[in-house]
This record gives sequence, structure tokens and C-alpha cells, in this order.
Amino acid sequence: MAQDSNRSALRAPKVALSTASVYPEPTSAAFEIAGRLGYDGVEVMVWTDPVSQDVDALRRLSDQHGVPILAVHAPCLLITQRVWSTDPWTKLKRARAAAESLGASTVVVHPPFRWQRAYAREFERGVWRMAQETDVRFAVENMYPWRYRDRELLAYAPNWDPTEDDYRHFTLDLSHTATSRSDTLKMLDTMGDRLAHLHLADGTDSAKDEHLVPGRGDQPCAEVLERLAASGFDGHVVVEVNTRRAMSSQEREADLADALAFTRLHLSTSRLADS
Repeated sequence: MAQDSNRSALRAPKVALSTASVYPEPTSAAFEIAGRLGYDGVEVMVWTDPVSQDVDALRRLSDQHGVPILAVHAPCLLITQRVWSTDPWTKLKRARAAAESLGASTVVVHPPFRWQRAYAREFERGVWRMAQETDVRFAVENMYPWRYRDRELLAYAPNWDPTEDDYRHFTLDLSHTATSRSDTLKMLDTMGDRLAHLHLADGTDSAKDEHLVPGRGDQPCAEVLERLAASGFDGHVVVEVNTRRAMSSQEREADLADALAFTRLHLSTSRLADS
């Protein structure tokens, strides 16, 4: 009975909106939409939008809309290879400094690309070293093999699946588990208490990284949320969906409202069952 009482008293994880979810609208739009829809905060995807790279501009947006910045996604994408330097370690140091300055608890980072050989060799040790220098969590994200027709390219090193290596914190991305055709619940169990961050999106076994609104693919989004709520997960849940095909700003906002409602519903379901 005491255990059930403690569970029901657990505070639900905060739900943030990734600024990538409003693309092609700018970073500033994510703060406005997150505030209007009632998200608990944002995750800033640092990319080619100059505002996403500017700590002072981000702080002003956070203050203006009353929306805290909960996480910073380091510029690890192909299109951001020159953002915040071409040196990957400099990128991580700047992401850490931004997170510390903005009050964010997490830096999301991808495994290195295979052609970043020196970075890949030192990545595991380097992430541990940087994590020991700050209270900010460096959460390494699961990725996926690149596919073209019947061919598969392993683009990441040491691996697209970070659970095969030793990291203190992970980000679990459910669109990426779909694209990699992984057993999502098995990966969740493998990450265990090292799971610090969730990128919530849906997907199918398409070769494309779809980032569908949760509930519109075949990933166990509801079950993952319910498990996290029941376990006392102390990280953040970030809605990271693709709204590029939205025909209007209103349609985009409706998708993001649906994603938030889905997330809150399933984060509360387990807690209600235990109460």
C-alpha cells in the first residue's frame, strides 16, 4: 500500500516541444506555440537558424513567452556540420555552456559519423569526461542505419545503437527505433535507469526517419510513456515530430496539440491506475 501511495504521488515528467517540430517555421515560433498550447518547456535544436545558435536571443524568447528551455540538442546533423565550429568537441562544449547558461538539464548528442574517425575513437571517453565536469546530462541518442532500396549503410560509429557502448545517459528516440526496426521495449529496458531523455514520435519500418505524431505509426508510444510514469522517470519527454507537410500554421498547431494531449494522457494513465 505504501509503495502504491508513493507511486501515485510521483510527479509526471515535464513535456517539452522540440523547436525542430515547427520547421519550416523559425525557432522563435516554437516558443510561441509551446506557450500557447501549454507545453512545460522547449528543447532547442541548434541548427542553421541563427536564433537557435544565440544564447541571449534564446533567453529573451524564454522570458517573453514564459517557456523554460529544458534541453539543448547539439548541432550533430549533416546540415549543421559548420554550426558552432567544424570541430565536434567544440560543438559539445558550446552546447554544454548554452545548457548551463539557459538552465537546461540535458544536452542531446548523436554518435559520431563514421568519417569522423578521431572523434569516434575518443567519443565514449570524451563524453564521460565532459559529463563529469558539469551537472548537465549528456544523453547519447539511438540512431539507425541508412537504407537505400536493399542496401544498408552504417553511417555512425562506434554504432547507431548506443546501448552497445558504455554511456551514463541515453536519449531514446521512438522514430529512430522504428527506422532501425529495433525492439523498442527491449531498448527501453536495456537503457534502464540510464535513460535520461525521451524523444517522442511515431514511425513505421520505413527507411525514412518519419517522426510522426504519436499514435499515427506502429511504435508502442503509449506503453513507453506509461512505463516511464510508473517507474518515476526523472527526465523530460520531448515531442519531436515532423510537421513539414502541414498545409497551414493552424494545421501544424493542431498536430502539436494532439501530440501534447496524447503524451499527457499516457503519462497520467499509469499514475491513475496506481492511485
